[in-house]
Amino acid sequence: MNRAVRRRPALVTALALLGALTVTSCTGGPVPKAEAGAAKVTDPASRADLKPFYGQRLKWTDCATDGYECARLTVPLDYTRPDDGRTFVLPVARAAATGPAKRIGSLVYNPGGPGAGGVSSLEEGMDESFGAAVRARFDIVSFDLRGVGGSVPALTCEPAEGEEEEAEEETTEGNEEGASGSVAPLYPRTEADRRAAVEGARIAAEDCAKHSGPILRHVGTEDAARDLDVLRAALGDRELTYLGWSYGTSLGTSYAEQFPRRVRAMVLDGAIDPSLDWSQRVISQSAGFRRSVDDYAEQCAEIAGDGCPGRTPGEIRALIERLYQRAEREPLPVAEDSTYAEYGGMDATAVLDAVSMAMYTPEDQWEGLSEALREADRGDATKLAALGDEDADEESGPEDGTETGEAEGEEEGAAEDEAPGVPADNEGAALTAVNCLDVPHPRGIRPYWDALAPADKAAGVYGTAGVTAELTCRDWPSGDRRPHRVNAEGVPPVLVVGTTGDPSTPYEEAVSLAEQFPEGMLLTYEGLGHTAYGRGGACVTAKVDAYLVKGERVAPGATC
Repeated sequence: MNRAVRRRPALVTALALLGALTVTSCTGGPVPKAEAGAAKVTDPASRADLKPFYGQRLKWTDCATDGYECARLTVPLDYTRPDDGRTFVLPVARAAATGPAKRIGSLVYNPGGPGAGGVSSLEEGMDESFGAAVRARFDIVSFDLRGVGGSVPALTCEPAEGEEEEAEEETTEGNEEGASGSVAPLYPRTEADRRAAVEGARIAAEDCAKHSGPILRHVGTEDAARDLDVLRAALGDRELTYLGWSYGTSLGTSYAEQFPRRVRAMVLDGAIDPSLDWSQRVISQSAGFRRSVDDYAEQCAEIAGDGCPGRTPGEIRALIERLYQRAEREPLPVAEDSTYAEYGGMDATAVLDAVSMAMYTPEDQWEGLSEALREADRGDATKLAALGDEDADEESGPEDGTETGEAEGEEEGAAEDEAPGVPADNEGAALTAVNCLDVPHPRGIRPYWDALAPADKAAGVYGTAGVTAELTCRDWPSGDRRPHRVNAEGVPPVLVVGTTGDPSTPYEEAVSLAEQFPEGMLLTYEGLGHTAYGRGGACVTAKVDAYLVKGERVAPGATC
């Protein structure tokens, strides 16, 4: 499970081959014919039932945040039946190029997740993560993926108010019948703990199916990549210039496989290797978090100074382990106004999540983590609980519109399908939905229990908790994707950026992904934290910007 969300550095943060295509006049120009051996398929833009979508031109209006423009893009809910009237309407936002006289086109980015809102990230200042040379030559554009954020319809797995009371009663009854207690272990060893983990995962999947069932099969990365091509056309760009952080690398990889000859330039920062199966992904990411927590213990003093929660790396590791063990016995106390108060405090999974999330940007988070760990060890986990909370800003829908030709009238129909009570931030539901749909998971229970011991050996409790988190996907709709090496014949050189101390998308996956792309390039950032562009200094910025603006290749072995 990839929990990464890449936002601007100052904020706390966390895959069907279509071959070469030929573009019709509405998308700006021709694309070379497929080479020998490439799949020969019809260009989606030339299909009569997709022309209303590919013929859109975005109508830009001012966003709620000064300095940005917003619009809406209509895409089919089901690309196999695009003319059945069911659609997603997706918010789009842009920051105009600062040097319009030398503008190249649009640069579309995805901030990560899966489930991070592209529009909200841009309005929060994500364009500032791009170098000045890129901001001058490109409109910086992002959008909310299907089902995410301001998408209509949007995903939700949360029960309505009346349903919440019913769910609480069912949970109480279940505990009275002898289910494992309210504290979830990081390594479920007993039959009671495993039954409780399976039941919790089943209920979570049922809640999502109940509230978002009609769209669950349509929020995968392959469909999102097709939306990205519709957006490219609606922006009036002949080819796509793209940057994806974290999960955005999966979106970019899928686009490159489906539309290789429509790529102008592509940067994939914080790479996800599409050749890994579900258990390999768990071990890879969990081992990354474990290494990062070790890095925190070893290098805390260099970043957090005297505020570190121990005098030696050994003392810091012991304190974190002590908190995990305490929280497995009884939730750690928090203040009454804490998010975790209604749960009786922070259980071990919540503590592990808070520690893990603090590994994303050490320069911003390690000092606060150190103070929170000290206070939690003294008996008050309120500050630690706050580290695990997402910013819950109230979001209002962009004041925008779309000129869509025949698709214009479909927005109203889509709005009728919107689930009532969708939260402003539905990132958690989207993260689960996309991960479960994209990566095949076993239906039987035995493979999960068999994966616990290898995960424990590779990553300790970070690994075993990761395996347990995947249980929800047992009862999820399955997509058609399978683990595979990249097949993107005809794509121009793609730049993959990897951070040696990345907790969420380990450096080894960046090395692998760069090797899988034809003429793939790897830029190594020797540092800590999640992803590099926008937070890795002038060296990373200069090399990425030179590639995006001028097409300059990065030399083999390039390191910053």
